[in-house]
Amino acid sequence: MRLVLASSSPRRRDLLARLGLVPDRIASPDIDETPLKGELPRAYARRLAVEKARAVAHAPDHAPDEVVIAGDTSVALGRRVLPPADTVELQREMLRAISGRRQMCISSVCVIDTAGRERVKQVETLVIFKSLTDQEIEAYIASGEGLGKAGGYAIQGRAEALIRRLSGSHSGVIGLPLYETRALLRAASYPLD
Repeated sequence: MRLVLASSSPRRRDLLARLGLVPDRIASPDIDETPLKGELPRAYARRLAVEKARAVAHAPDHAPDEVVIAGDTSVALGRRVLPPADTVELQREMLRAISGRRQMCISSVCVIDTAGRERVKQVETLVIFKSLTDQEIEAYIASGEGLGKAGGYAIQGRAEALIRRLSGSHSGVIGLPLYETRALLRAASYPLD
């Protein structure tokens, strides 16, 4: 049985390594990640994880002995999905928006086993940043760390020192909730340990 990671994210590869797993193959799914009109954050994260896994599981190069795993982590401020910070201006705007406020990181993982069965789990993690000063925001932006990341930050780096409270899955905020991932792989009869 072979493991296929439906993501080109180095963070997800690193997280799988914490479970002692190295994907046999990495496939970057080509899907549209634009939220649907009126789509709420929980539904959005779940849909993307499932669509990524399906795109790889139904690709012409998919082999019958492959188990596919895909994940998606979204940052929600109320009912709003915060996009990846593709520009410094957007990153600054998002860091100001989450400063001192509650946000929810929603991490979904989907595993498709060798029989084509889909299993999905979703984890919600409450994250509260301290009230950030303009100087702290600019220093964080200057680090280059959160550019391209949902919400404009990477919890596994400097941003962790700015988080006042986290309740839930730290690995889920990074990109793949390990407890749930392990449970899904076990349910798919993927050999662990």
